[in-house]
Amino acid sequence: MTGTTRSSGGLDDRRKRLLFRCWHRGTREMDLILGRFADTTIASLTDQELAELEQLIEAPDPDLYAALSGDALLASQYAGPLFDRIKAFRPGEQGE
Repeated sequence: MTGTTRSSGGLDDRRKRLLFRCWHRGTREMDLILGRFADTTIASLTDQELAELEQLIEAPDPDLYAALSGDALLASQYAGPLFDRIKAFRPGEQGE
């Protein structure tokens, strides 16, 4: 996979910006994790979830990857329900 499979057409500017940022993290692993999650969910995220995602993508890639892979705890300012959802996300499974 080389990038987003979702068109940003029909999304508001905030969602377009977040979709782009999720696919352009700086490390390929994080692009794939956050990008795929955003492709699947960005249109249906609530305003609160969008705010959580905006906060979460400010976390440094190494810290975020370590937390997602279970090797470290995520700093409390980034942890929350959306992080848990991303951690549990499996592309292609029903319900996402």
